Amino acid sequence: MKPLLSKAQLDYMKAKAKFEDRAKVLEKKIGETQKLQEVTQEVMEGLVVETGFHDAFNELTVAENALIDWSHVTMKHEKSYKENKQPIENMYANLNSDPQMRARIIELAMKVR
Repeated sequence: MKPLLSKAQLDYMKAKAKFEDRAKVLEKKIGETQKLQEVTQEVMEGLVVETGFHDAFNELTVAENALIDWSHVTMKHEKSYKENKQPIENMYANLNSDPQMRARIIELAMKVR
C-alpha cells in the first residue's frame, strides 16, 4: 500500500520533478546554443527564462519552504521533539544560513508520515 503523503510533501515532489525536467531542457538548450554562439551571461539569462527553469526554481523554493514549515509544525507533536527540543529548534534556526542543513531538513521532512 502506498504511504499517505501530506499536501506539502506532494507539492514538493511535483515542484522537484518539474524543476528537474526544466533543468534537463535548459542543459540541452545550452548545448545547442554553444554550437552557434558563445553562451554569455546575457544569453544564459535568456535561456533560463525561455526554458521555464527560472519559474520552476521559484516554484521549488516555495514548495521547499512550505514543506519545511509543515515539518516544523508536525515535528512539535512528536515525543522525540519534547526530548530534543533545543537541537531541533537550532536545526530550523540555521536552515537559511546552512544549505546542507536545509537539504537535511527537506530530506527528513519527506520521511515524515
